[in-house]
Amino acid sequence: MAILTKLLKLIDSISEKAGSLGKWFALLLVLVGAYDTIARHFFNAPTIWAYDTLCMSGGALYLIGASYTYLHESHTRVDLFYNLLSSRGKAIMDVICSILFFFPLMGIMLKLSIIWAIKAWKIHEVMFQSFGTRQLALTELFLPWDFFF
Repeated sequence: MAILTKLLKLIDSISEKAGSLGKWFALLLVLVGAYDTIARHFFNAPTIWAYDTLCMSGGALYLIGASYTYLHESHTRVDLFYNLLSSRGKAIMDVICSILFFFPLMGIMLKLSIIWAIKAWKIHEVMFQSFGTRQLALTELFLPWDFFF
């Protein structure tokens, strides 16, 4: 039991650090989005790099922030019956929903994300909106990485 407790504390600390990292992606989204909006609408000078940066940092924020959100029970759920349950009932409901919905979805997403990342590395996939050769494979590695943490 002590090993399981240590493992859970390790996962919680990784999730907490992921939340600390995720806030920087949120700041990057705001700054780049504001820059691109001002450049596009006031100076008629849109940039392609800003769009790519918004896509990649938004995806990273979503993936990295998922574990932090789950740690602090801030995820969205339908509370029609959940709030009426006791603490024990809520715990049982969490276990049942995790087994039926969460873990199968994570398994499918993990399998697909590994396939996508391997394919991106094999074909040297790049962001098609960019003039440069931004490697999409690095971005796609965030998917399987997030499922482990």
